[in-house]
Amino acid sequence: MATTTTPQADPTPKEPEASEALHTGTSNVRALVLRNLRTSGIYVAFVAIVALFAILTDGVSLSPGNITNIVLQYSYILVLAIGMVLVIIAGHIDLSVGSVVALCGAVSAVLVIQRDNPWWVGVLAAIAVGLAVGAWHGFWVAYVGIPAFIVTLAGMLLFRGMTLQVLDNISLSPFGQPYTNVASGFLNGLLGGNGYDAFTLLIGAVAVAGYAVSGFRTRVARIKYSQPVESFPFFVGRVVLVGAVVMYFAWQLAHARGLPIVLIILAVLVITYGVISKRTVFGRQIYAIGGNLAAAQLSGVKVKVVNFWIFVNMGFLSAIAGIIYSSRSNGAQPAAGNMFELDAIAAAFIGGAAVTGGVGTVVGAMVGGLIMAVMSNGMQLMGVEQQIQSIVKGLVLLLAVAFDVYNKRRAGASR
Repeated sequence: MATTTTPQADPTPKEPEASEALHTGTSNVRALVLRNLRTSGIYVAFVAIVALFAILTDGVSLSPGNITNIVLQYSYILVLAIGMVLVIIAGHIDLSVGSVVALCGAVSAVLVIQRDNPWWVGVLAAIAVGLAVGAWHGFWVAYVGIPAFIVTLAGMLLFRGMTLQVLDNISLSPFGQPYTNVASGFLNGLLGGNGYDAFTLLIGAVAVAGYAVSGFRTRVARIKYSQPVESFPFFVGRVVLVGAVVMYFAWQLAHARGLPIVLIILAVLVITYGVISKRTVFGRQIYAIGGNLAAAQLSGVKVKVVNFWIFVNMGFLSAIAGIIYSSRSNGAQPAAGNMFELDAIAAAFIGGAAVTGGVGTVVGAMVGGLIMAVMSNGMQLMGVEQQIQSIVKGLVLLLAVAFDVYNKRRAGASR
């Protein structure tokens, strides 16, 4: 009787299968990195740039005095970046903010310096001018239908001319205290500290805790509604990275002159607009308009009203920046605010805002602005010529936009 034997499967994995598994694992890691690159890459880039200039300047860029100077010198650009990122998310652009900064500072200087009014009269007048300018832009963009590029380009020329008219083509100074305290004052010694300001460290710790809690709540909410989120290790890494940077930053400030008043103003604005953009109906409508205008209209979004208030808000923040800048410079000059709009636009795009609208965050714009600030400050410390600084800034902006385009193409190809 013949017997039939059944061949047994070889339990040892064959070489091609092992190679395929290795390839699959590598592909998964690569996909994970690429998927989180847009959200976390800007933070990694910021730390890398800070480290690079720390090495190139032999640590001078990270000294307490220099970090304080970065806050004081670039705070007005960060304020403008908050408003600009909202404008860009909605699919617009504002080229007039530098001229509006100059005009608001000029009006304040005339009232405080020439006519001897109290400092707060100049502040209120500057804010009123900024709101009026924003309403002017909002009317032409929202209700007349002229593209924001054209309206604000005209505004750039119009309000620069008005600045020259208000100042009679001369500079006015000085404001004196307490007006100059807005941009140059410090809070120091409120909670004591031996060789450092404990209050500054406490504010830094509260900021890190708030950032971590807010990020975690946002992540949980997005998961609940089946929205894409970055992987948990990337989330933890981002929080730790941001926390380390913030606490080092606070430590250096605490060992210098304490907490700058302008930093408190900036923090309040960042928190306020972070909440507005992410947790209010108005903020969601801004994203809806920039992401898909037709869908937003069909969903009942009052596009004209939202666009109008976007530009009113930009005018308000331009006024705040004008107050800070005039306070910092202790006067008003006809050429103030020159090229500020480009710095604000660059901060928004480097921070992850999309050219086509619908994408961007206030925190991202802040990081983008800080990258520009650290680069400018570092190159100044190194004695790099102004023309080279402009070339470097231009290349960084171009690479940031190219990265955004690459992300969009990769996302489209993966569908």
